[in-house]
Amino acid sequence: MTAQQDPPPYRFTGAAAPYAGGDPYADHRAADLPFTRYTDLADRRLGAGVVAANDEFFAPRENLLVPGPAEFHPGDFGHKGKVMDGWETRRRRGASAGRPGPEEDEHDWALVRLGAPGVIHGVVVDTAHFRGNHPRAVSVEATAVPGSPSPGELLAADVRWTALVPRTEVGGHAANGFAVADRRRFTHVRLRQYPDGGIARLRVHGEVVPDPAWLAALGGFDVVALEHGGRVEDASDRFYSPPGNTIMPGRSRRMDDGWETRRRRDRGHDWITYRLAERARLTALEIDTACLKGNAAGWASVSVRDDGDAGDGGGHQGEDGGHAREDGGRAGEGAGDHPGARSGGAWREVLPRTRLQPDTNHRFALPAAVVGTHARLDVYPDGGISRLRLFGTLTDDGAARLRARHQRPHG
Repeated sequence: MTAQQDPPPYRFTGAAAPYAGGDPYADHRAADLPFTRYTDLADRRLGAGVVAANDEFFAPRENLLVPGPAEFHPGDFGHKGKVMDGWETRRRRGASAGRPGPEEDEHDWALVRLGAPGVIHGVVVDTAHFRGNHPRAVSVEATAVPGSPSPGELLAADVRWTALVPRTEVGGHAANGFAVADRRRFTHVRLRQYPDGGIARLRVHGEVVPDPAWLAALGGFDVVALEHGGRVEDASDRFYSPPGNTIMPGRSRRMDDGWETRRRRDRGHDWITYRLAERARLTALEIDTACLKGNAAGWASVSVRDDGDAGDGGGHQGEDGGHAREDGGRAGEGAGDHPGARSGGAWREVLPRTRLQPDTNHRFALPAAVVGTHARLDVYPDGGISRLRLFGTLTDDGAARLRARHQRPHG
């Protein structure tokens, strides 16, 4: 690969200072990682899991995928030592007293099933709170195996793994970021740490590429769902919780598991724009305000835009790919004030402004099928919703483009 095709990692090396009290994240080392605007394909809420690890003596492998930052409680000790919110293996000791310490290639590993297979744009290996007990280096590989393979099947000799992150030195108590240039679809990743130690969180940011055969077998499905390849392109407000929550699987179980905006003090309204999994024919929709009781949106409308051939997945932004606008740049009352109205086809309202009830799932059958590549949810005047569902089927051209992305060669 050329230097342009192989982006450098966002690196931190060496151990961090011992914890000295106060906010444990005050000296956490991190960088502005542009690829984190994409969906975390290893999010447990999408169905991701750590299916195997060779060692998890001090802290279990499942912690790697826990949503939210790792926690640290200085006085929390158990029978095996300090309780850590991460994956931590025992110390390697070497073969003999005459040759103590691990050999150069000794390492620990963990296998991760992505919750949503897709194209990986970047990886974050966060060693938060592992200050002197972090690994010296890490590497990340990926593979594409259909179905639900067992750990033994994934580790079989005939499974081909692609190096996304070569063995690279990392630092303790740091969010070590690595941009990925390979644009093929993957289903699993393997994290290696050399020679041993602890890692708090693993994030695998990318674009969902669903299995078109499965979607075809479903018939009608939610064409804006994150797990099916839908994504948020932009939103007027992200103050309390991200708009990407609105297309996560399942119903919201807590208020912060939806999208809630700050209180408006003007005559405008809030909105989210979405890109559908592919060009689709919509027949029904749901707007759910579960767990939003005194802060649900008062009214909502839904519009659809059809960009036709512009639905090609090659230029998709990641979930939450747009940037939040400050108060002065928030959308006004009319569709013309929305940035999505300045490009592509015209917006067509499919659900007129409709009164919403708190903590309620609202269902609407469309009077006629509507074809589109994008959707826009407008809420009035502010507040929140927990989920948006847009039910339909892919058009012939949309299905063909999705098959092309899914069948990208892995040679």
